[in-house]
Parts: sequence; C-alpha cells; structure tokens
Amino acid sequence: MEILWFLIAMCMLAAILGPYLRRRRGGIRLVSPGAPDAADPDTYGFVRQEELDIRLPGPDQDLLDVLDVVQRTQDWRAASQLLAGTPKEGEVRWQRVQAFAGAASLELQQQPGVGGAWLRAWRSESGKDAGGAQVHAEFLVQQAWRSSAAGTDDFRIILEEARTVCGEAALLAPGDPIPYIVELAVARGLGYTPEQFDQVWAKVIDRAPAHMGAHLAALHYWCEKWHGSRQEADHFATTAAARAPQGSLLAALPLFAVYEHVPDLVLVQGFYQSAVVTKAMEGALFAVHAARADDPMLAHVRHLLILFLVRSERWAEAMNQLVRVDGHIGALPWTLSGDPAAEYTVYRALAVAGYEANGGSPATLLR
Repeated sequence: MEILWFLIAMCMLAAILGPYLRRRRGGIRLVSPGAPDAADPDTYGFVRQEELDIRLPGPDQDLLDVLDVVQRTQDWRAASQLLAGTPKEGEVRWQRVQAFAGAASLELQQQPGVGGAWLRAWRSESGKDAGGAQVHAEFLVQQAWRSSAAGTDDFRIILEEARTVCGEAALLAPGDPIPYIVELAVARGLGYTPEQFDQVWAKVIDRAPAHMGAHLAALHYWCEKWHGSRQEADHFATTAAARAPQGSLLAALPLFAVYEHVPDLVLVQGFYQSAVVTKAMEGALFAVHAARADDPMLAHVRHLLILFLVRSERWAEAMNQLVRVDGHIGALPWTLSGDPAAEYTVYRALAVAGYEANGGSPATLLR
C-alpha cells in the first residue's frame, strides 16, 4: 500500500512540474549549477536570494528608513510623522500602515511580551493620533491571523478588539478610508453578513472609490473559502474592472479572483492557457501598461503576473515583469510561502531557463 501511495505521489508531482521543465520547441533541461548550459539569473542583474527584501512589494525608502529608526530606537515619533505627511486617500498610506503593523506583530512574535513596545507607547502617549490608531487596528488583525486559528475564541476576541479600535480610528480621521479598509478584514474573520459587509464597503468607496488595496481586501470576503463563491468573487472583480477609471490597476482585479480560486493541485496541463486565465492575464497586462509608473500597487500586479506568465510558459513576458520588480518581493503570491525568497527564485529561475531555451538573452531583454 505504501508503494502505491508513493507512485501516486510521483505521478502528481510529474503532472505539476512537467509543463515547467519541458517545451514542445527547444526544451528546458535541468542541469547542475555552474554547468556550461546552466541559465544564470546573475547575468540579468537579479538580486541574490538571500538579499531579497520580503517586507515590501516595491521600493519605499522613506518607509524603510523610518522603520529602521523606530525599531532601533523604539521611538514611535518618526512613524507618526511619516503617516501624518502621507495623503490619506492613496495606496501608499495603506501600505505604510500595514508595514508598521506587520513590523510590530513580527517583533512581538520574536520577543513575546517585549517586541512591539514602540506601538504600545505610541498608543498610550498619543491616544488621539489617527495614524497610531490605524496601525494598532491593523496590528490586531495581523495578530489574530498570526497567533490564533480562525474561528477560535482567541481569534474572535482579538478581532472584536480590532473592530473597537477601527471605530476609534474612524472618529479621529473622519475622511480617511483606512479604518474601514481594516474593518473589511475584521468582517471576513468575524463572519459579517453580506448586508453588514456592504455597509462597511459603502464607507470605503465613499472615501476612496478606486482604492486597489481596499478592493483586494473586499475580494477576499467574497471568495469561496470565506463568505462568497467563485461566481460572487468573479462578479465583484469584473464589475470593479469594468468601472475602473483610465489608468487604474483595478482592471487587474479579475486575475486576483482567478488566483484565489486556483485548485490546490492543477492536473489539467492546459489550465493556465485556458480562456478564463488568459482573459484575466490580458486584463492585468493592459492595466500594467496603462498605469502610472509610480503607482504603488503596480508591483503587486506584476508579482502575480509573474506566477501566471511562468505557468503559462510565456517566458519573455515573465522576464519583462521580473526585471521591474526584482529586489522586493513582499507581495502575493510569494508571501503565502513559508520561504518567500525561495519560492520567488524558483519562478525566476524557470523564467530565465524558458527565456533562454527559446533564444532569449540579456541583450534581447527590453527594460
């Protein structure tokens, strides 16, 4: 019986890896590192695996500088000043709130009872600081998922506290969408009814109707694994994409909906060349080409495109995305892995190998 299970596992592994390790034309062969025929990512100027930054999807030097100061000195004031100078309607503020909350949560995980003391000091010493309240609310959300299993009493208690802090943050900054964006995650974890969720969502879009980060948070609620279905998630994503203003990355939202519903094990070789996946990828590629070069959500879309383009064996297009995001990988799909850097570099190596197997080289790569 054990032999039977072993054979079944080998067949499943071959079905997953087969499309990546061969091409009908040219072929991709696995060789030892350093062999003359080995594809070398270094020749494209890619960052070494151990030097990849898993904290952010793209560069934000101001944030990294402030994070360094806060964590080194345990003084929250620099974080408060950065958020106070960040426009409340845009994506950057939301990403910075997430980053500060994530840093405090990770500190606490690494140093139980001690880590993240700067956030506790921030809240106790400046209780009316809207930025501090927002970071605190997001911190609690991240703590709920990091430290407790969904649905447990501890999980619900932490999220109930997060909901209370969201309300405090909303009172401190009435026009800011972030307290309600944080509450979207609370709604998902506590199981708000669709009507309750829509009430929160209405407050978000009243303040920031084209906020990509908010749409991604809402999409999770409508996914099959939470409180919706594949059809509801697709409807939400395609409706948002259809209403997206010129240059908005919301046109890429259907690709995120597809990703949320990819089967855990794909045994159909043509899945990633199917009409549904291809249409979603083309929408995301269109969004990327039309977006502003400084759109803070651009890297998020590029990272997800890399996964789909590699799995679809569209090597040159995958390489064109890689050269624009390499270095920072704190985004889906890599962050769901236990080792985001290792996961990313596997896809990067596959892209390089496929690109070179079909005649590509650093000289032919457009930047």
